[in-house]
Amino acid sequence: MSSTPAKPFDPSVIERVIGPYLEGQQSPEERGQVYRDLLGYVPPRIQSRFHVTGALDPKMLDLQEQMRTHAMYTDVLDPKTVQLMLFGMLLMDMNDAATTHGLAARRAGAGWAELQAVISLCFLFRGLPAANRGADILADLAQREDAASKAAAA
Repeated sequence: MSSTPAKPFDPSVIERVIGPYLEGQQSPEERGQVYRDLLGYVPPRIQSRFHVTGALDPKMLDLQEQMRTHAMYTDVLDPKTVQLMLFGMLLMDMNDAATTHGLAARRAGAGWAELQAVISLCFLFRGLPAANRGADILADLAQREDAASKAAAA
């Protein structure tokens, strides 16, 4: 179970200590576009994986991204359903990445009631900790949306 949010990292430290991002592959910026489209940003842990694995094992990084794309962008589940499912799966594990997929679900068109329905299903099998965590995540997402709305209006 992961409950500590990832901290931003300095790519120059990765390059200096681990090694440079190897040439002959998509750049971290190119790789990150799918995440920016989905979330509006590239999460720090994803950035770390790009830079570390891109320096040490670019073939593995390619395979990871191919598998992720294959699983998440399917012809049989729409993006909103995929993100709602991922939100629920991660909430069951009490994984902090549930917040990221809750955000992605909202960006894919999920309503608050749909997210609450997922939380309620998690409650049946994970109990009050999942219900509490889920409500906390929705409160966080609401605050983020409110702040973004205020910033856009300013």
